[in-house]
Amino acid sequence: MSQLEKTSLDESQPENISLPEKTLDNELGKETTSLNVESIKSDSDHGTFSGEYHPDDVDLLAPELTIDDSPTLLENFKLKVYKKPKNYYDQIATRKSVFEGPDPNIVKTYFPTSKWENFKAFDPYFRWTYAEDKAVTRKIDYKILPIVCALFFCLNLDRGNLSSAVAGGILVDLKMTTDDYNLGNNLRSIGFIITEIPSQMLAKKFGPDWWMPLQVIIWSIIALAQYWVNDKKAFWALRFLLGVSQGGFIADSVSYVSYFYTRQQTGPRLAAFWSLISLSGIISNLLAVGFLKVTVQGKASWRWLFMFDGIITLVFGIAALFLMVPGPTQTKSKLFPKGFFNEKEEKIITNRLIRDDPTKCDMHNREGITFKQFLKTLLDYDLWPLLVLSLTYQIAYYPMSAYLNINLKALGFGTDQILYLNLPIYVFEAFTIVAITLISEFFNERALISIFPQFWVLICVVVEFTSAEKISNWGQYAVMFFLISMPNIQPILTSWISRISYSVRARTISSPMSNIGIQLAQLISNNVYRSDDSPYYHRGNKALVGVTVMNIVLFALTKVYYIYRNKYKKGKWDSMSDSEKETYLQTHRNDGNKRLDFLFEH
Repeated sequence: MSQLEKTSLDESQPENISLPEKTLDNELGKETTSLNVESIKSDSDHGTFSGEYHPDDVDLLAPELTIDDSPTLLENFKLKVYKKPKNYYDQIATRKSVFEGPDPNIVKTYFPTSKWENFKAFDPYFRWTYAEDKAVTRKIDYKILPIVCALFFCLNLDRGNLSSAVAGGILVDLKMTTDDYNLGNNLRSIGFIITEIPSQMLAKKFGPDWWMPLQVIIWSIIALAQYWVNDKKAFWALRFLLGVSQGGFIADSVSYVSYFYTRQQTGPRLAAFWSLISLSGIISNLLAVGFLKVTVQGKASWRWLFMFDGIITLVFGIAALFLMVPGPTQTKSKLFPKGFFNEKEEKIITNRLIRDDPTKCDMHNREGITFKQFLKTLLDYDLWPLLVLSLTYQIAYYPMSAYLNINLKALGFGTDQILYLNLPIYVFEAFTIVAITLISEFFNERALISIFPQFWVLICVVVEFTSAEKISNWGQYAVMFFLISMPNIQPILTSWISRISYSVRARTISSPMSNIGIQLAQLISNNVYRSDDSPYYHRGNKALVGVTVMNIVLFALTKVYYIYRNKYKKGKWDSMSDSEKETYLQTHRNDGNKRLDFLFEH
C-alpha cells in the first residue's frame, strides 16, 4: 500500500486540530478516551496524526483479512461455513488491521494526512458493532448506490437500444449491410477507447459526482439526435460521438463506489451494476415494443425509439447533478442540509475504509493524476495479467450477442417476437451475473471461478460450429439463449483489478485500461462474424473455440503467477527485522502493489 509523505515536526509553529471526541464502544464498558493529536508540518504542508496508539481491546476486534494462496476453494469454504453466535450483531465489527501492528513507528506510516477529504472522521480508537456496520451499509445501499445504478442504466439504455432499432428496420431504411452495422459498433468502441483515460483523469481532478452526470447529459443529447439520421455516414458519426461521450463512465462509477464500500462489499455492488445491463435490456425491449409502433409524421418507428430513450436518460442526468455527493463526509448541500449520514455513520464508513485499504487516503478525491503517475501505472507488470484477460475473456460472447436480433430476423421471427424473445435472455443473464459474483466473494476466489463461464461458452460455440445446419430455429434460439446469458465475470474482474492496484493513483488508471481492453475485445468480436461467412459462420465459430480454450489457460496461469509473486514477497518480508521493515516502509511508501508487505488476491 502506498504511503503518505513522511512528516517532520515543526516545533516553532505547532497547530492543534479539532477532532470529534474519541470514544470506545459502550458495550465494551470502557471509559471515554482522548487521542493525542497534533498537526505536523510535512513537505506538502498537510497535517497528520501524531502520538501513540495503544489499544487494549485488540483481542476483541474482528479478524484481519488475509490472502489465501491455496490453489483450491476448500480452505475458503471452511472459513465461510460457520454458524453465527446469538450475540453476533452486538460484537465489535471494527476489523484488525495494520493499525494494530506491533511496532508503533510502522503503524504511524499508515495514518492519513489532512489532505484526505475524510481526515476529520479518522480515529484508530473508534469501535462499532456488526449491527451498526450493517445499518450503515444498508443506508449507503439506498442513498448512494441507486443513483449510480440509475446512471449505469442510462449508459446501457442509450448504447444498447441499437439492437432494438435493428428489429425495427434501421438497416433497411438506411440501406446498410451487416458490415456497415459492424462499422458503426466499431466506431462507438473506438470513441469509447479514445476518451476512457482522459475521462477518468477529469473525474479524478474535478470529482465523479460532477463529471458522471455531465457525461450522461452529453450522451443523451447525442443519442436522441439519432432521430434525424438519414444515411449511414450520419449514423457512423453519431455512433462515434456516442462512444466518445460515454468513455470512462464505467471506470468513474467503480472509483466512486470505492469511496463508500470496502473491497469485500464492492464486488456484489458491481454485480448490481452489470445486472442493470440485463435490466436495461428488458426495459428497452418493452419500451421498444411500444415505441416501434409509433409512426407519427411518417417517421420510422426506430427514430422515435432513439428520441424517447434519449429524453429519459437526459432527465436522469440532470437529476443526478443535484443528487450525487463527493464522499461520505461531504454529503451536505442546499438540497440536503443535514447530509446523508450523521457523525457516527461518517466515522464508521471512514474508518472501515481505511482499515480495509489504507491507500484510499493517499489522495484527495479532487486531486489530479500526474503524467509520471500515469506512466508508472501503465508500466506496472503485475497488472498486465488481468489487463490481458480484460481483452480476451468476452471475445467469444460478443459476436452472438451483437448479432442476436439480426440472426433472429434471419430465422424468420417477427419484430415483436424478436423483442419478446430477448426478455428471458436478459432475465437469466441478470441472475447469472449476480450469482457468480456472490459465489466468488463467498469462496474469496477469483481465478478458478472465472474459468467456469469459459467452459459454458465453449460448449455453446462447439455446438454452433459442429451442428448449426442441423439445428431448428428454436434450437438456434436455445443456443443463443445460453451463450448470451453466460455468467459475466466483469464485476469480479473489475473488483479484482481495483484490489491489486492498491493505490488511488494506480486504481484511477488501471480501471479505464481494463475497460479499454474490453472495448478492444468488442472491436475484435465485431469482425468475427462476416457476411461472406454467413449464415452459419463456421470460420468465425472455429476461431471462437480457440479463443475460449486460450482463456481457460490464461486464467489458470494468472492464478499461478500471483501465487508465485506472493511467495516471493512473503519470503523477502519475513526475512527482515523490525527496524529493516520500518526503514523499508519509509523509503518505499509510494510503491503501491510493489511493496513487499502487500499480497495479491487471486
